[in-house]
Amino acid sequence: MAKNNKQKNNKETSSKNSYSVSKLKTETMHSIWAILFFVLAVFLLMSMFDKAGVAGQFFYEILNYLLGVGYILLPILFILLGSSFLKSETPNIGLTRALSGSMFLLSSLGMIDIVSFEHAGGFLGRILSTPLVSLFDVYASLIFLGAILLISILVMFDVKLNIISTFKNLWSSITRKKSTDDTQEDSANKLTATEMKEVEKSLPLENEQESVKEKIKKALEIKKDEEEEDMPIRKRKGGLISTYVHPPLSLLEEDQGKPNTGDIKANANIIKRTLANFGIEVEMDEITVGPTVTRYALKPAEGVKLSRIVGLQNDLALSLAAHPIRIEAPIPGKSLVGIEIPNKSKSIVGLATLLSDSKFQNSPKPLTIALGRGISGKAMFGNLAKMPH
Repeated sequence: MAKNNKQKNNKETSSKNSYSVSKLKTETMHSIWAILFFVLAVFLLMSMFDKAGVAGQFFYEILNYLLGVGYILLPILFILLGSSFLKSETPNIGLTRALSGSMFLLSSLGMIDIVSFEHAGGFLGRILSTPLVSLFDVYASLIFLGAILLISILVMFDVKLNIISTFKNLWSSITRKKSTDDTQEDSANKLTATEMKEVEKSLPLENEQESVKEKIKKALEIKKDEEEEDMPIRKRKGGLISTYVHPPLSLLEEDQGKPNTGDIKANANIIKRTLANFGIEVEMDEITVGPTVTRYALKPAEGVKLSRIVGLQNDLALSLAAHPIRIEAPIPGKSLVGIEIPNKSKSIVGLATLLSDSKFQNSPKPLTIALGRGISGKAMFGNLAKMPH
């Protein structure tokens, strides 16, 4: 019996020792593999800069032919593999790491070769990308190779993709914050049980029901005022505290429709011919299309009085079959005469488009108002403070 017990104890001790040794061997082997990969990464980087002697130059020429520009990926791959060995505690992961590393390298070379269009992925990248592009075209091939690259990184570090859970946590935090704000807003108009008891105690028994309601209402107003004092300041403008939030511009209408001017060249010729019939020679200049009218600018010959052109307003309206027309003589800031003709179809100027203009949004004047659009289609604004009122 004693002999059997001794044998059992020896077996248990040996099994424990073997377990600890095997565990030590796994950790040690992972550390050794990590060191080897880190050293290889440094060696390849030194070879690229011709700092590793004849052997380094030999390996660099071979790998540069095979990998092309993707040579730089090899040191990166070895650093990733070394890091994955240090991170993992699972035994027998050499085959998994080798497979994931090969997937990482080949998919990267294929993507480089496809994107560069000059076979920058070396011999291996060309072998991989040529059949893929011929079968699936460029974009589908890039999607497939990108998926393989992502899978190789997940396998290498034994991690999972947490995009879905991240969005789920983000949504839950948003809804939680909203419910908390609603609860705080409701509590602003409610008295706690202790506060209600204090109000009831302060009321004499002979008071009527109306006086009770008035005192409770006053207590509610006091509590609401205290909570409003504790509210954070949302906005400061002009030295004043404000919690006002402007309504969105989506409530307003935007510009609708496009102006239809008709035949611009024909109208310009009619204006010139009509004035010539009355002995007024003019030279047509710029034509400006606005939301409701189109302005034809013209330069009269020397010695022509502007009053003669203004006096022909009705004759021009008859010739153009347009009523009413407006003659601007001269155009402010220019030595030209403007004839404004109504458009056949007008464009409706929306207030939302005007208020979203950068000139209105960035205006330092608090009483800036939108007036509309000028003849050139430019947004016009005014300062209400400077207007007579």
